[in-house]
Amino acid sequence: MIHHVQIPASTVQRVVTPSSLTDALQLLAEYGERAKPLAGGTDLMIELDRGVHSELDCLIDLTRIEGLGEINVGADELTIGALVTHNRCVTSEYIRRRALPLAQACYEVGSPPLRNRATVVGNVVTASPANDTISALMVLDAEVVIESLGGRRTVALTDFYTGVRSTVLRPDELVTGIKMRALDKAWRAVYVKSGLRRAQAISVVHLALACRLDETDTIVEARLAAGSVAPTVRRLAEAEQQLVGQRLSAGSAAELGRGLGVTIAGLVQPIDDVRSSADYRTDQLSEMTRRAVSVLAENRQAERLPATPVTLAGSTGGRWPSGSSLAADHGSGDVISARVNQEPCSGPPSGPGAAGTLLNWLRQQGYTGVKEGCAEGECGACTVHLDGMAVLACLVPASRVHGAQVTTIEGLAPTNTTPAGAPSVTEPALSTAHGLQSAFVTHGAVQCGFCIPGFLMAAAKLAEEPHAEGLDAASVAAGLSGNLCRCTGYYKITEAVLAATTGVGPSEVAASVDLQGSER
Repeated sequence: MIHHVQIPASTVQRVVTPSSLTDALQLLAEYGERAKPLAGGTDLMIELDRGVHSELDCLIDLTRIEGLGEINVGADELTIGALVTHNRCVTSEYIRRRALPLAQACYEVGSPPLRNRATVVGNVVTASPANDTISALMVLDAEVVIESLGGRRTVALTDFYTGVRSTVLRPDELVTGIKMRALDKAWRAVYVKSGLRRAQAISVVHLALACRLDETDTIVEARLAAGSVAPTVRRLAEAEQQLVGQRLSAGSAAELGRGLGVTIAGLVQPIDDVRSSADYRTDQLSEMTRRAVSVLAENRQAERLPATPVTLAGSTGGRWPSGSSLAADHGSGDVISARVNQEPCSGPPSGPGAAGTLLNWLRQQGYTGVKEGCAEGECGACTVHLDGMAVLACLVPASRVHGAQVTTIEGLAPTNTTPAGAPSVTEPALSTAHGLQSAFVTHGAVQCGFCIPGFLMAAAKLAEEPHAEGLDAASVAAGLSGNLCRCTGYYKITEAVLAATTGVGPSEVAASVDLQGSER
């Protein structure tokens, strides 16, 4: 059997960055199945690297189109555009208040740098049954807004999927947004996920439950969806009807939840795969449903979502620059021009065709402090700042940085910027280093050094969070959840970050974190 790393990457000869929706739709009409739209690209870039899309001639980068990054709020309706990221949803007060399961699901996706790029629409269109936001959107009665040159249509999310990674979307169509019903005060809703680790985990099971209650706390309407258990995420109407008419109370929640879990397991007939057995999924469904019902009965559904979530988005508000001045069209060998560490930097895409990664482009320009660990967004060694936000360079197309601002580890210290093409690889003196770099040395957090550039780049954005002065060990763990270090534990790194940002000492860090790295 051939491993995926032995398969040649897909070669895409053209990457177009239109500045209008009409231009994007014209390209889709022209290329048809030979083109793919790209928003966050966090799935698509991996698929290209694994040779999944050998038929593609063109990528259409949507990230510069004005208007697609908006969250539009009506009286009882909410619409999110195709460029709205997971972090935008997590920090939206309206979504947290009126569409809580979506905010909770978005917070479970990847890590903060990945959530700065990954979009909710992309999660929906990828159509994996493990994708977190789909079950949350289903209990919000979501509809998919689809456009082409021929017009616009809407499709209920429950009718959007035809199979694993398969939808009703035609080659010339683009999902431009998702509409959903906002929940009023009569509703209680929650999203629940089971994964194999606490961050960057693909769902073993995920489900969302929403219940509308009358004045006696009797359920008069219920919506329930489960994912990662069948070929598609499913609304479970039979289980929903089982809830209607039941009184939701702390005393009855456990029994009600257990009975509902048995019903759900019979409806979906969970699958066996590499992440879990069907039997384990059945047990998880029953237990997760019991917990979800209990949480709603006790009105504690908002507890798992931090009041001030870490985004590593700096002062950008999670918005990317857009507009006609940033439109571009890159073919194989065409020059990409950006500002790296405040200096002009130009060069062709790295690798075959026009769709190389930002990681490889930066290293090709000599910025070798950006490391390649996993090349699939799991390790954080390639973390850089793009237009003010922390991102994973292995999942960003190089063409995306045309006209953009990039900061790498070589430019982290204010006095350590270097001309393009000849970056220095010598360590800056501690007196001229970024405060975090000095703290990492002082606290012995440097270890082997391979992953440290990524840690520093993430920590530098963590220090810019609105609540940075109040950071604790749990906040640091959340901010660095996308960075893996295989040398040892994270105590010294946590000490260094807290010392540089808040002045907290080692003893205070030890008091707040147990041996497993979890907050006491």
